[in-house]
Amino acid sequence: MSAENLDIEQTLVGRARKGDQQSMHQLYKMYVRAMYNVSIRIVANQLDAEDILQESFADAFGKLGAFKGESSFGAWLKRIVINKSINHVKKQKIRFAEMELLPETEDIPDEDDSPGDSIFAKILPEMIHEAIKTLPGKAKAVLSLYLLEGYQHKEIARMLDISESTSKSQFQRARTLLQERLLKMIGKTL
Repeated sequence: MSAENLDIEQTLVGRARKGDQQSMHQLYKMYVRAMYNVSIRIVANQLDAEDILQESFADAFGKLGAFKGESSFGAWLKRIVINKSINHVKKQKIRFAEMELLPETEDIPDEDDSPGDSIFAKILPEMIHEAIKTLPGKAKAVLSLYLLEGYQHKEIARMLDISESTSKSQFQRARTLLQERLLKMIGKTL
């Protein structure tokens, strides 16, 4: 975040702490899209993500006194959104057993071995998003937290109340399922 944007954010947070509704609305507008994207990647349900988003903003604005400014407001809010999203997944009581760690998948070679003609070049970002939404609950959460949010398996294990090996195995499972689903989407089979 640029120094100018950080100054604007700090000014808005200061005003919002005093109850200024317009400043709260500006903060909401600044972060709503990014926070929605964080939540939807974890819960993969539009209505749930929207509910989580509203709860997260309400909590954040209600607890602005607890915001110490040690990080940006956006980073603090993101942590709230992630925690609420994870709690939502946990509340769904999705059961998943410990699985053996799947071996790393190898890259599938191009059909004609010519550069740039990889079957994966046909995959659009929208296809990846749709395929991720079809993954089983916690596998999807682990994949999103690891790949998209940058958390390590040890951190994910703590967040989801699972073992680190389960986090790793769910990530591998999610990768394998995602690859299979993307291949089917482009008309290929493993």
